[in-house]
Amino acid sequence: MKNNSKQTVVESLYTLSLLNTPKKYTYIRNWLIGVFIALICVLFLPWQQSIQGKGKLSPLRPQDRPQVIPSVIAGRIDKWLVQEGQLVKKGDTICVISEVKDKFFDPKLIPRTNDQIGSKQDAVQAKRDKIISTERQIQALRDGLKFKLQQSRNKVLQMSFKVKGEKAAYEAAKVNAKMAQDQYTRLDELYKKGLASLTELQNRNSKTQEANAKLIEAENKFNSVQNELINAEIELNSVEADYIDKISKAESIINETTGDLFESQAEISKMQVELSNLELRSGFYVIRAPQNGYIVKAFKSGLGELIKEGEDLVSIVPSDAKLAVELYVRAMDLPLMEPGVKVRVQFDGWPALVFTGWPNVGVGTFGGVVQTVDRVNSTNGLFRVLVIPDPNTEPWPDLLRAGSGVYGWAMLKNVSVWYELWRQFNGFPPDFVSSLEPNNTAKKK
Repeated sequence: MKNNSKQTVVESLYTLSLLNTPKKYTYIRNWLIGVFIALICVLFLPWQQSIQGKGKLSPLRPQDRPQVIPSVIAGRIDKWLVQEGQLVKKGDTICVISEVKDKFFDPKLIPRTNDQIGSKQDAVQAKRDKIISTERQIQALRDGLKFKLQQSRNKVLQMSFKVKGEKAAYEAAKVNAKMAQDQYTRLDELYKKGLASLTELQNRNSKTQEANAKLIEAENKFNSVQNELINAEIELNSVEADYIDKISKAESIINETTGDLFESQAEISKMQVELSNLELRSGFYVIRAPQNGYIVKAFKSGLGELIKEGEDLVSIVPSDAKLAVELYVRAMDLPLMEPGVKVRVQFDGWPALVFTGWPNVGVGTFGGVVQTVDRVNSTNGLFRVLVIPDPNTEPWPDLLRAGSGVYGWAMLKNVSVWYELWRQFNGFPPDFVSSLEPNNTAKKK
């Protein structure tokens, strides 16, 4: 009886233990409740919204971008002084080329061209001297013309006076001859009447002949001085014409010499241009580095290889290039991007632990600031955003190289986690807020 009672108690206790919850299930329940409470708390934690984008590193300034160094002239490679990967400074010689065009083969072409220019300049000076001398000759001719014209006019005036005197003498001789003839006629009548002697008649006849001779002499002198006056007038006109002809010939010489002078000056200018081109061309035989940088690749190899005008020789990348990040964002995120917006970037090759909503928790990322936003989209349909280092955060690594991949996100407004989840589920855009830092130039749109 006693044993039966003990057995009944044991069975009752076992049954009671079956009705209680096992300990492992209690542990799981408590753990789930804790996780649920933690998730609820996480939903109310702050979360910083962001706009994400991918891109690459690129030189910020145009002069910092990789460039090729061409050969300005055609030539043949004579010597290489660099190798790929070598650091060069501005002005360092990269390679030396020689001439391949036959008209530039003469090694003394520049000094000989200088000599030709000097000779041409001497010829120009001689022509200038000739012009000056001819101008002086013209002035002398003009002065001589004045004197000669005055002399000829004086001679004409003198001859006109002489013509007047001879004319008066001629008129007087005519009167005397007529008077002598009249006297002879009256005396002849008296002689016929016996009133005059033969001797008187002969004397009067002699005087009449003498008067006629004087008349003829006066007439000849008068005609002679008239001819001399005509000759003086002709000489006056001929003197002026002669001097004008000489002056015209001298002026023609000046015009001809001036034309030759202009042609010579044009030839000198052309030769000086050729000389300048030769001097510049001689400088193109040495290919120099345009700036400090590293030789990336040589497009030509070996010695004696021919190159064409404008053909690329080597490519060079600047050694002190300032890098920026080219991020590409969607058009719907573009209104939230403007200069001054803070950005966090992650570079390929740098390990990082990223929490986009908690940038202060993540490691391996670097700060940046939006410098500019393109006004047109790129070929991939996205808009490019240039990001430069933020001077108020840690500096970017020195070993970054242009072309490396970059992942970045722009920092926007701080919201709760639950709000961000709700926004993501509904596809709403993130909220934008301008930074309140004094040095930030961003303005709210």
